[in-house]
Amino acid sequence: MKAHTLSLHSIAALFIVGLSAQAAAPSKDDKPDAAPETARIQKMQKPKVEVIFVLDTTGSMSGLIEGAKQKIWSIANDIISAKPKPEVRFGLVGYRDRGDAYVTKRADLTDDLDKIHAHLHEFKANGGGDTPESVSEALHEAIVKMPWSEEGNVLRVIYLVGDAPPQQYQDGKDWKKVCQKAQAKGIHINTIQCGNIAGTAEVWKAIATRSEGAYALIPQDGNMVAIDAPQDKELSELNVEIGKTLIPCGSKNQRQEVTSKQIAAESAKPADNASRLSYNWKSEKTVQGSGELIDSLKEGKMKLDEVSKDQLPEELSKLSESELKAHVEEQQAKRADLQSRVATLVKERDAYVQMERKKMATSGQTDSFDEQVSRSLHEQAAKHGIAW
Repeated sequence: MKAHTLSLHSIAALFIVGLSAQAAAPSKDDKPDAAPETARIQKMQKPKVEVIFVLDTTGSMSGLIEGAKQKIWSIANDIISAKPKPEVRFGLVGYRDRGDAYVTKRADLTDDLDKIHAHLHEFKANGGGDTPESVSEALHEAIVKMPWSEEGNVLRVIYLVGDAPPQQYQDGKDWKKVCQKAQAKGIHINTIQCGNIAGTAEVWKAIATRSEGAYALIPQDGNMVAIDAPQDKELSELNVEIGKTLIPCGSKNQRQEVTSKQIAAESAKPADNASRLSYNWKSEKTVQGSGELIDSLKEGKMKLDEVSKDQLPEELSKLSESELKAHVEEQQAKRADLQSRVATLVKERDAYVQMERKKMATSGQTDSFDEQVSRSLHEQAAKHGIAW
């Protein structure tokens, strides 16, 4: 990613702040003025990464899809561990072929990884039967219909994951034309071939080459190995305790989503739960998306005195303003204590997982789905000024 440059307005603002500092000793009144400008510049310099997984969801892909459901948080956790820490959005396109239950099924780009994880769990491997699939249609869906960011400083990546070559339908969505559209939008298409069906490798390599992506061949089931860390059990326990500090806030649907996300997290395997908690901590969120009061207050998206009774859970809507304020402060304090322990465990866990991944690489275990995603993304991100 090209280095971000400050606008003339930003440079001028910084220059004025510098002159003011030289002209007079700083006072209490001066401090608040510099902080927003610094925060704005830091946000402007924060890189953005957008990743869409285009997945073959026919019957032969059951092993890969089930493994991806377990690895999505781990992959996301790896991405957000970059320096500088990026803003990340994910999307999904599942595809089969004409005559199946669906041709494509899409989950739009969003920073709400809880929502993407839920959509991924809805994907079931079924259908297919004949070798070619609607690959061109799926790529067209991802490139043309997804709400990609329009800024020029975004790393845009698609992972095409499947085992069969594309159907040759006469609908104007030929994969060659689709690759041209991807290149025009600055989208890298990385292709991951599962298994060895004849005719797939040639097209998968050509798609990657035409869109400045990378090609990889992995076993049919994705060869994904879960890394269970010593910290996982305690992180799972902390997740339950953090869940008790959640204050769903917003519309009825938003409040229900927050509750559903927490329930899903608590029912996940310890390793997945730990990866989610790690991702949340690094993204400075407790719940991905919106609808949680303490997160919203921290981000400046809400003010407590502007929250209406109908935006709160029933038991909190009965509290007076002073009682609600006291309850929120109590939950904030509890969460801060819990997050302090999470921070320590996440750093320990990252070190352990990194060590285990190096051991796997030394023993030749680098042909898994998640490792190939990590490898290609790291290489492409490095060209955009993002490193690990």
